[in-house]
Amino acid sequence: MAFKEEMWGLSEGEYSILKELKTPARIQDFINRLKMNYDDGNDTCMSPRMVLSRGKAHCVEGAILAAAALRLQGYPPLIVDLEATKDDYDHVIAVFQKNGHWGAIGKTAHAVLRYREPIYRDIRELVMSFFHEYFLSKEGRKTLRTFSEPLDLSIFDSKRWMTSEKDVWYIPEKLTQIKHFPILSRGQIASLRNADLIEIEAGKLIEKGMGPLGSKFKS
Repeated sequence: MAFKEEMWGLSEGEYSILKELKTPARIQDFINRLKMNYDDGNDTCMSPRMVLSRGKAHCVEGAILAAAALRLQGYPPLIVDLEATKDDYDHVIAVFQKNGHWGAIGKTAHAVLRYREPIYRDIRELVMSFFHEYFLSKEGRKTLRTFSEPLDLSIFDSKRWMTSEKDVWYIPEKLTQIKHFPILSRGQIASLRNADLIEIEAGKLIEKGMGPLGSKFKS
């Protein structure tokens, strides 16, 4: 069935909600208001339509929704994978470029790993802004290791990624398959200092409603 390209199959109500989010900052505010999605430990990867319908999202779903909202404001729908060590979780962000500089939108229950102002010269510089707050809450070991090149979700338009009523697992699957760039050398990894105790305690601050982590992605 044909659909209007400028609405990408969204209903008028869905389109109106996302179109009203005029700036990346407003998109982040909207993402923040969504409940955390854990579905009692059952993994999901909902499309923007399903997130809007259910009013909740985890980090990947939030990033995908943010990418859709950015698209309606004229930005390409880009997401980036922040890959951690095997004993920690990845995180996914939607990224955007404004006046030649990069910023990010993220969904998380934690106090950090959230919005980044569009002040970073490239994706690597943007990713490094997450590094010192990306640590294991038990011992404070810093775990961020690589980041992906931006994934343009428009490649999934034929699959109706914005409006599917089924899980869109092909998005995180593709995200983990594309090229990733290391951010540390072996020597740098060996000499990393753990976060201070006060940083560890601050890192335990989370929003209400956070449940057990069920997927490989940090929320």
